[in-house]
Amino acid sequence: MPAFQDSRAQYLYEAVICGSVRSAAEKLGIVPSAVSRQISLLEESLGVALLERHRSGVVPTQAGQLILDYHRQNLAHRHDMLAKMDALRGLHSGSVSVVSGEGFAQELVDGPIRQFRQQYPGVSIALEIHGTNEIMRRVREDEAELGLVYYAPADSHISSRGSARQPMHAIVQPGHALAGAAQTSLQELSQWPVALLQGVYGIRQLVEYGEQSDKIRLSPVLTSNLISVLISFVTTGQGLTLLPRCAITAELAQGRVLAIPVNNPALQHAEMQLITRTGRQLSPAANRFLQYCMQGMQAFQETA
Repeated sequence: MPAFQDSRAQYLYEAVICGSVRSAAEKLGIVPSAVSRQISLLEESLGVALLERHRSGVVPTQAGQLILDYHRQNLAHRHDMLAKMDALRGLHSGSVSVVSGEGFAQELVDGPIRQFRQQYPGVSIALEIHGTNEIMRRVREDEAELGLVYYAPADSHISSRGSARQPMHAIVQPGHALAGAAQTSLQELSQWPVALLQGVYGIRQLVEYGEQSDKIRLSPVLTSNLISVLISFVTTGQGLTLLPRCAITAELAQGRVLAIPVNNPALQHAEMQLITRTGRQLSPAANRFLQYCMQGMQAFQETA
């Protein structure tokens, strides 16, 4: 029987994470047959099937799940070892991996990233932008050290290192009929054309929760995966959207939009969170960058 090779578990891992062998091959930059071959060799070495193939993609068998758990544990040990190596080197080199929602990206670049790079020029930062579900997955599976997420679902594998209340607001153009209102309601907003983020984002999931509590259903005329598209929808006078103030700090400062509080308990008590995987030992660079985020982001200073 061939010897078990740890390196082949990476191909199984990518196939499951990406949802298919073809998607895993595209991510790895190789042909699908090479991924399939490595998984087949792993199955031969263990004498058991590791994947079930369906029209919608691949899912791990019980044995496949054991290999995935083993692979994730190895990744976690590797991250911990690298963190200890970084500690020995100090903050003269290394990197920090961050995954964030689009609404936090501009403030991250303007604030913590700029300040951190001035103090520690030898440390690089990798920032990726994703929706809420993908942010949670990447942090949970050690693909990123830190995550910035809005309205995060409960997850025992995720720890919040900092949070701040960030209520949802109706975002309108200065000339809009609601511009002078002290507050508004979902019922009132339903009378206007609305643009919303897609369902994989915490912002949209929160809006749906607010709709349920008010027993009302908004009918968006535009949905998108980009906050910038929603802002353009508003600034071109086509209608309004729903976002937390922390997602539009630049536009508010420029006077391009106005934020009107929404009288809805679910929308008023939403939070943004800075998250890590529970039990993960962060590198010294990641720990320091976390502090820069907490101290340097306006979003963590605003509580209303």
